[in-house]
Amino acid sequence: MKQLVIGIAGGTGSGKTTVTNKVLEKLDRDRVAVIQHDSYYRDIGSYGGTPPDSINFDHPDSLETDLLIRHIQALRSGRAVEQPTYNFTNHRRLDATQRIDPREIIIIDGILIFVDKRLRELMDIRIFVDADADERLLRRIRRDMLERGRSLESVMQQYMRTVKPMHLEFVEPSKHWADIIIPRGAENTVAIDMVVAKIRLLLGEGAMV
Repeated sequence: MKQLVIGIAGGTGSGKTTVTNKVLEKLDRDRVAVIQHDSYYRDIGSYGGTPPDSINFDHPDSLETDLLIRHIQALRSGRAVEQPTYNFTNHRRLDATQRIDPREIIIIDGILIFVDKRLRELMDIRIFVDADADERLLRRIRRDMLERGRSLESVMQQYMRTVKPMHLEFVEPSKHWADIIIPRGAENTVAIDMVVAKIRLLLGEGAMV
């Protein structure tokens, strides 16, 4: 099986998942495996009783990237993996996992996926979704309040304490490693069509979108 591994990165609220879904709409979904870096957050129990408000969830060390790397290597070798399932409300990994089967196209979605050289070098195409900082913050607030049950105050405190500093230290510099930068996220249909054309070309299917 000829495989492509595609990394889609960008700051929090940049629209990575929306871009991923737009790409999937133009491909045969059965040929694509999507793996989320967010699923590899370490269980809060590994912090020895440290309260969540004192944990920097935006630092690369908060994610078990070594396990993700092993899973990508396994998928590239044709072996299925069990992706962890993470509960963002209580910061716990669930007992249940999600089986990911090897596919011709493997998409990795995550804020920090370009930071680790070992993970970066497993990717054939690296895409960075760029968006205005104010728009990203508004999307973050909406998501955390509606989907994760957090208060506006807690979201803003985390943003100022860890999200923004870690974005400037790790996420923004990782843009350097991108092959393609998509400004305006999913609104940029021209860029998405170009990405899909490139995927098809690399799979030997021509560039028709």
